[in-house]
Amino acid sequence: MSLWKKLTGELIDIIEFLDESGDTLVHRFERYNNEIKNGAKLVVRESQAAVFVNEGQIADVYPPGTHTLTTSNMPILSTLKGWKYGFESPFKAEVYFVSMRQFTDLKWGTMNPIMRRDPEFGPVRLRAFGTYAMKVSDPAAFVRAIAGTNGRFTVDGIHEQLRNIIVSRFSDTLGESKIPMLDLAGNQSELGDLIANIIRPEFTGYGLQLMKLLVENISLPPEVEAALDKRSSMGIIGSLNAYSQFQSANAMEAAAKNPGAAGQGMGMGMGFVMAQGVGGQIANPRGDGTYSGTNPTGAPGAVPPPVPNAPAYFVGINGQQSGPFDLNSLSSLVRSGSINAQTLIWTQGMAAWASASSVPEVAALLTPNPPSPPPMPR
Repeated sequence: MSLWKKLTGELIDIIEFLDESGDTLVHRFERYNNEIKNGAKLVVRESQAAVFVNEGQIADVYPPGTHTLTTSNMPILSTLKGWKYGFESPFKAEVYFVSMRQFTDLKWGTMNPIMRRDPEFGPVRLRAFGTYAMKVSDPAAFVRAIAGTNGRFTVDGIHEQLRNIIVSRFSDTLGESKIPMLDLAGNQSELGDLIANIIRPEFTGYGLQLMKLLVENISLPPEVEAALDKRSSMGIIGSLNAYSQFQSANAMEAAAKNPGAAGQGMGMGMGFVMAQGVGGQIANPRGDGTYSGTNPTGAPGAVPPPVPNAPAYFVGINGQQSGPFDLNSLSSLVRSGSINAQTLIWTQGMAAWASASSVPEVAALLTPNPPSPPPMPR
């Protein structure tokens, strides 16, 4: 090194560090041969601490303020000794500025799903992520355990290790908490506080203090979330029978809006079905599908209910709607001549009224009966 650089190194009398990066945890003050002039000024700003290392050992830690460095208060080289030994002092001292401010919005998250046994859904895989805030609480311990002799040590240098600690302890705590999966969203704040209390001693071992840990989200794999959405939809729909009736009512209403006789017949059929439903509610106020033993007038022992799932047919006779009839009743009407191939028929599931000959179940009833056998010869 040139003589000019040696001289400028000896003339340094102010030791300070201004951090413009925003992510520096430790910065080593650089100067020639680590020599410090006798009477130099050490300027430690707020949110900083200065750690002196003499001959490989931490000598002292200075808090914020302006400090005058002399041979009387620390074992370092004075300028006179430096001149005496030709700038080759037997005493060496290094100065490390440690940031004491709080570092916030540091991210953590699970790289792989966490396997967990849920009491309701069985084995599930969960992912989680969040943020945390930390600061250096013990500068000497941090320099000794983490920074070492690095000239510049940033948050990135330790962030990965801290993230691994958080994820590991989060996995253990989540499994031991026994909180049902559907209740995790309402317990994220409590879960974050619990994990923070568990890992704070580990941060302390590095000379750090964990200020806050937040659990922002706990999620399921996409395919499981889709299945859960379907289950939620079914819960909103409620009874499948009620939903089917609602869909059928919408279909009949749409068909009734169509022009023509078929649309008018459908409107009549819809009104009749709705009237039947209201009557059924009166006859069976329990709404459980069982027969209550009374007719709409309240008289006991009336007509028994129809056979479950038996189709009911409505018939247009002489321009008026009649029914509903089961197949046996329709057969009697066919035999009496009240129903023929052109008679309009409608039953649930049909989009519109149709002729009897086009409805397979009714068309089978229209087949003419075979003639009576001739009399036996005498």
